[in-house]
Parts: sequence; C-alpha cells; structure tokens
Amino acid sequence: MSTQADRGHDLIPRPEPTPDALRAALAVVAPGRLDEMQAMKDDAFAKAVEWQSLSPVQSWVLTWARNIEIARRPELSSRHARAKNNLEHEDPVAAREALEELNAVLDEAMKAVRG
Repeated sequence: MSTQADRGHDLIPRPEPTPDALRAALAVVAPGRLDEMQAMKDDAFAKAVEWQSLSPVQSWVLTWARNIEIARRPELSSRHARAKNNLEHEDPVAAREALEELNAVLDEAMKAVRG
C-alpha cells in the first residue's frame, strides 16, 4: 500500500491500483465486500479475454479503487451512506439532492484515485 494519506483521519493509506493491493485494502476497510469484488474481477477478466481488451480490467481497478477510497475515508463514507439512504426519500427535492450528493462523492473519490 502507498504511504500517502490525504488526511490524518483516513483509516488506511490509499492502496496502489493493483488487484492484490486493492484486495488487501478492501479486507481491512470492507471485508464483507470481498466476494463482490472477486465476482466482479472474474467477470472483468472474462470480458477482457472475450473482447481481447484490457479495458474491462482497467474499469474494474478504477471502480474498486474508488470504492476503497470512499470506505477508507470516514467523512466521505458517511456522506456516501447518507446520500444512498436518501435516494428514495418521499420528498422529490430531498431525493434529487441525495442523488447530486452521491454523484459528488463518487466524483471526489474518482478524482482522488486518478491523481
């Protein structure tokens, strides 16, 4: 794992964008998602072979780097959870705001992992 941590409150440093480093990081911050990660990895590698392209693998790496970025940063994780919980709010304005916040969280996490 990388030694760089963006904030002093991060649970773990940002992992390197490799399958082994991402798996090790997920095992710490969200071990309950390991099976989901493996299933998506298997699918990405199967598509890579079928399509003769690395793009499914690259997409898998970015998706899980983003997911781990959210999970390793408690403030971002809280924002993510609140937004997801309000997506189906009975007030359409609150639901739209939740969707906007969810997009903002996902964008922030993706920008962080892309450097």
